[in-house]
Amino acid sequence: MAGPAFRAAAVRVRTPATSANLGPGFDALGLSLGLYDDVVVRVADSGLHVDIAGEGADTLPRDESHLLVRSMRTAFDLLGGQPRGLEIVCANRIPHGRGLGSSSAAICAGIVAARAVTIGGEQRLDDAALLELANEIEGHPDNVAACLLGGFTLAWMDTGTAHAIRMDPADSIVPVVFVPGKPVLTETARGLLPRTVPHVDAAANAGRAALLVEALTRRPELLLAATEDRLHQDYRAPAMPDSVALVNRLRADGVPAVISGAGPTVLALVEDAAADKVAALAGEGWAANRLTLDAAGTCVLPLAG
Repeated sequence: MAGPAFRAAAVRVRTPATSANLGPGFDALGLSLGLYDDVVVRVADSGLHVDIAGEGADTLPRDESHLLVRSMRTAFDLLGGQPRGLEIVCANRIPHGRGLGSSSAAICAGIVAARAVTIGGEQRLDDAALLELANEIEGHPDNVAACLLGGFTLAWMDTGTAHAIRMDPADSIVPVVFVPGKPVLTETARGLLPRTVPHVDAAANAGRAALLVEALTRRPELLLAATEDRLHQDYRAPAMPDSVALVNRLRADGVPAVISGAGPTVLALVEDAAADKVAALAGEGWAANRLTLDAAGTCVLPLAG
């Protein structure tokens, strides 16, 4: 394959926050949320320049080790070759280490930006290849599927290849996130999971995950039952006791609440009329945010606006 040519103009890519698992849908279900990171990328004559504003501005690297840069480099290799230089400006709004898909957002932004600045990029790296690449970098497809596709997604692996389908969640559902001040590493949360679980718990989760598809797309009144989990949330409680306690408190009040991804953010899925009241229930130590559901996923936008 001949080496690629690159666009002279900069491109802007927007990636949404995501919430994976959604209770029973462990490593399979994901939801795209209306909270966004933006990145502007321009091919330069030489070197690498990375500027970061917002979340992670004081902690993220500004060199080749940045996850977004590493993802771009991997995509450029598949697209046929590396550009001479890159100028990257990141505006980050998704909290890091909180279970809202910040890593997936960086990965998806990087690979989509690399494709966008490459002339003929969509022919060299189609949407199915984007999902597979994002999964290879992230290690599991649930967050990256929701980030790339938007909406409500179901992702799975088949003979080593990632697949996903996208569904439209019911318009009446409003996500409310409760973000704590301290992060929890995904590796820490995963490390608490047992190697085996009781068959009765696995069977219960399978049924609730199936019900969740119906509840999120057509019958939100079933969300409380549909978001019940027995596979991961209680096992992770030692790493995030306040989060699990908040989930239990909200659910006792009839609010469909779950740990968002690997935590420690808590996600509640409520009707519009109840969203503001639910947002006020967390108390001190939590940043409660009423969000929208994102339908677009990762997309290339005009530079202005």
